[in-house]
Amino acid sequence: MLDCFIKNGLVYNGSGSGPVETNIGIKDERIAYIGNDEVPAGTVIDAKGLVVSPGFIDTHAHSEFTILADGRAEGKLSQGVTTEINGNCGLSAAPLCGDAFEHREADLKELGIKERWSSFGQYFDILKHKGIAINFATLCGHGNIRASVIGYRDIQPDENAMNEMKRHLSDAVEQGAKGISTGLIYPPGVYSETGELMELSGILSPDGIYASHMRSEGDALIESIEEVIAISKGTDVKVHISHIKTAGERNWWKADKAIELIEDARNSGVNVTCDRYPYIAASTDLDTVLPSWVYDGGVEEELRRLKDKAAAEKIKEEIGSKNEDYWKGIFVSSVAQEKNKWMEGENIFDIALKLSKKPIDALFEIIIDEKARAGAIFFSMSEGNLRKFLSLPYAMIGSDSSVRSFSGITRSGKPHPRGFGTFPRFIGKYVRDEGLMPLSEAIRKMTSLPAETFGLKERGFIREGFHADIVIFDYEKIIDNAVFKEPFKMASGINYVFVNGSLAFRNGEFTGSRSGRVLM
Repeated sequence: MLDCFIKNGLVYNGSGSGPVETNIGIKDERIAYIGNDEVPAGTVIDAKGLVVSPGFIDTHAHSEFTILADGRAEGKLSQGVTTEINGNCGLSAAPLCGDAFEHREADLKELGIKERWSSFGQYFDILKHKGIAINFATLCGHGNIRASVIGYRDIQPDENAMNEMKRHLSDAVEQGAKGISTGLIYPPGVYSETGELMELSGILSPDGIYASHMRSEGDALIESIEEVIAISKGTDVKVHISHIKTAGERNWWKADKAIELIEDARNSGVNVTCDRYPYIAASTDLDTVLPSWVYDGGVEEELRRLKDKAAAEKIKEEIGSKNEDYWKGIFVSSVAQEKNKWMEGENIFDIALKLSKKPIDALFEIIIDEKARAGAIFFSMSEGNLRKFLSLPYAMIGSDSSVRSFSGITRSGKPHPRGFGTFPRFIGKYVRDEGLMPLSEAIRKMTSLPAETFGLKERGFIREGFHADIVIFDYEKIIDNAVFKEPFKMASGINYVFVNGSLAFRNGEFTGSRSGRVLM
């Protein structure tokens, strides 16, 4: 007797091959049967006319804290996501020691998280105890490592500090981290040199991976890609470019050059991959528009410089004069203070008008008032380049977002709609409506390719004996509904989602299952 029998579905097994109409049986947490026979089961689902796929793997997530605050993960689960790769852009759940721990305290308090930890082992124990609806895998953030050892200062590690950083990374990998990530526009990663990144990456095993939010995705895009490739050549580790893009209209022409550079490296034996979300707007901290020297010493130093007249004038000079369109392309997505909630979903230009200020002065005021914790959405990318990057056979799909739910503590602000629509949008808009690639190839990019890239064993394929992470969807109806003004909207066309054999989502409703696992 099987637990569940899915019959008559159009099965795409994740390999990139065409579909086969067949039946799938689930027993315990695994796929126990694939074939044309009828097998008795406690639950039978007739998937006639529907696509049956491996569960989608979000290769670029930031859920380390939100999933602890609310393990329901509704925004991702309702897209068909069964597994996330977390710890991206240099920020992970651990290590959290010294300045790194102090820096995260405000985030933990805001999310109502009472538990505290310093290592991945401790964090994973808390996560397992609380229960999560989807699978959680993670990288180790270089920012965590650096901040835990030398803080948020613009200095280079000496031999003792470097050895301590290596120890933190070794411990993280031993406890289950899949590799290292860097966020080279954020403090403290912005202060690191290539040699430091290479030395740390060099201790990873051949199965490990170096994933990078590069130093630049615009003016110095090509040089940044060259650095990633150099790190792979110097260490023999796999490398992965996070949310590849050409930011700023003046850089849009660089897409072909970037792709040529990556493909030349791949042809020479460098194992380089990338991920991308299907939107032309990015989202990160509002204060990332500031020069990197402003962050030196941590948040209090950053705020002090913004308040200091001479330093503020220097910052304005380095940012330069920006036109109206620039400020209209930056939207405030989240603020902590109730008095500023009206700003959420509004652009800096319009906010400045309402405040009777220049946009640059309004920007400074928001950052200061929100203690450098305001989030923002930046419209700076080309639709044509987006299609080019999505089409690359070594490009995966990553939402670049954290798990949120449609109620509770994580339903706040106006976050980027990619947290609720990335995968249905990719399939519905770009694959079905625009014919960017066959559905079989699209599914491979969301399932087996990330599983193999990030070392997720027995996942990413529909095969007997593999974990039963499965999504069933209507190809004719699947589409995103979340928009920038109203991001908390569920996608259409996802019928069923199984996580480790348990039915977690059914026709628009959540079952309450917490069958997700920590993948180490």
